[in-house]
Amino acid sequence: MINHHDSFKMKMMRKRYYILFVFCSITTLFAQKKVSVKEGNDLFQTKSYVKAAAVYEQVKPSREVLQNLGDCYYYNFQMDNAVRAYKQLFATHNDSVQKEVYFRYANALKGIKDFIKGDSIMKLYSGEEQNTQKFMKNVSRNSATSYKLEMMSKDKNNGDFGISFYGDKVAFSSTRSGLSKSYGWNEKPYLDLFSASVNDKGQLMNVTPFPEIINTKFHESNATFSPDGKIMYFDRSGDKQVKVGNEIVATIKIFKAEFKDGKWIYATKLPLSSDDYSVEHPCLTKDGKQMYFASDMPGGQGSMDLYVVDIDANGVFGQPRNLGPTINTAHREQFPFVSADGTLYFASDGHQGNGNLDIFMSKKISDTEFDKPVNLGSSINGEMDDFNYILDEAKNQGYFASNRTGDDNLYTFIREENKLQYLVEGEVRDKKTLELLPGSTVKLYDDKGQLLDEVLVGKDGDFMFNTEPNKKYKIIAFKDFYIPAESEFETNQNGKVYLDLQMKVESYYDAEDIINKKADGTVLIELENIYFDLDKWNIKPQAAQVLNVLVALLKKYPYMEIQIGSHTDSRASSMYNLRLSNKRAASALEYLVQNGIERKRLSSVGYGETKPLIICPKNDCTEEEHAANRRCTFMILK
Repeated sequence: MINHHDSFKMKMMRKRYYILFVFCSITTLFAQKKVSVKEGNDLFQTKSYVKAAAVYEQVKPSREVLQNLGDCYYYNFQMDNAVRAYKQLFATHNDSVQKEVYFRYANALKGIKDFIKGDSIMKLYSGEEQNTQKFMKNVSRNSATSYKLEMMSKDKNNGDFGISFYGDKVAFSSTRSGLSKSYGWNEKPYLDLFSASVNDKGQLMNVTPFPEIINTKFHESNATFSPDGKIMYFDRSGDKQVKVGNEIVATIKIFKAEFKDGKWIYATKLPLSSDDYSVEHPCLTKDGKQMYFASDMPGGQGSMDLYVVDIDANGVFGQPRNLGPTINTAHREQFPFVSADGTLYFASDGHQGNGNLDIFMSKKISDTEFDKPVNLGSSINGEMDDFNYILDEAKNQGYFASNRTGDDNLYTFIREENKLQYLVEGEVRDKKTLELLPGSTVKLYDDKGQLLDEVLVGKDGDFMFNTEPNKKYKIIAFKDFYIPAESEFETNQNGKVYLDLQMKVESYYDAEDIINKKADGTVLIELENIYFDLDKWNIKPQAAQVLNVLVALLKKYPYMEIQIGSHTDSRASSMYNLRLSNKRAASALEYLVQNGIERKRLSSVGYGETKPLIICPKNDCTEEEHAANRRCTFMILK
């Protein structure tokens, strides 16, 4: 089978079909006899994933069984079942799981929209942080275009994909004929090539199979045509299996057919094809002078890479050239399409996206050099496989394939210009730990300092404001017990319309040695004690020196608010001590106000003898203990 969804070592057939697993008949078959792990492994080795999964479901779940079971479901896009198997694998054999399984598990999780868990597993695989939902939201907002989609067939089980322009019609591959024997990979019929017209509602009409010279008992898919329509190149699965490394595989090859005297003839294998590796998904440039294709031939970046090869006037092929690490990754790059202006569109699960295969575009710089690929955004890319994008630039219309509904289906799209948005969005994080800080307040100011808007950050730690073009703004993030963080930015008419700000705020107790957070959560400024004369509350020179340190701190952090607390010893009456402590706390507050601190940032409270630092036995304190209890505290409120 031609399985274009292979992840890493699938050098056999690369063919897409989502299995709607009907275990009844298969389970009955195996229930008649006792099954063994060896049976499952033999089926797995030959890529008979449906039958292999049925065996593995009945045997003891060892590490090998669970990994193979997850892979059987993953390769057939049964992501719910794949997650179930991989989850058990990681729970019971986490220390011995192969690295590549992390990649498949992460994509399976994203396939069922568990992006948070999928991102955490992908981080274990790649070592890099990911936030898929945030990334896709950013991409979509920054994209110049968005897409309106329509499925091209009312039957969702045809297994249609591999679409290409074919004069005023289209060509595509499908299992819809249902005439050939089923393929062990997914127990579906083999693929054939069809042509069809497309009506004004985007529906496939007059579907006609290509003749037997093209459609054989093997898989045929992904046709591309010369500018005059007289030459067709297409995929065909190998007619024999060979041993490549430790695997028995049947590679995919590219064939060429010619249209003469009203019929297709001479379906011959191209010399760049091989029994040792696959070449697939051919796409001719508009002038027919180059072919782009995917291959896992030796010397690539890994898995499937994209290549280009020149074709001279006599139809002779040159030496294929790898498109290099800007385009190709260690994972799958497939289904190339080159538009009239030289822009390359392709599918990849190696570049960051929504999960599994996403569609990307890259502008051409030179013969084999392209700009960094750009994800086309969430209006066309979903959490499952999206691929096989082709575009008629003049009409801003085109087609692509996706298995988002369970099986491969073709979609028509209209490409529209995005409305210009001026948005600023960001996250508030602890500067030291980088943890998100829900409950923060973020305020937006204009260039004159006028407050325009403010938001309370939710549990996801992010914020967003609408702004206007050609203006300057300031954003300040606030959080209790943290130093506010500021960021200034400017919008313009033609520049980037979406800004992503990381507001990293530093806690007062990380910034200052004299500030400490207690076990009960209170944050105190620890200064020398303030001493008052007996029955007095006026500020003495020694107390002024201590309070001057506090003045400097409050001026350094103009958003800090504090409470001054005063405590007495227990040698007078409780009412006397309460009044005296209130007067002393108020006196310290007034000193701060007289030295330039805004009154609204300060509060004072007298505790009297109610909160002694040292509790003396039988209330019989020494002079030193009484002195320790006579103190002022400075607690940060925000």
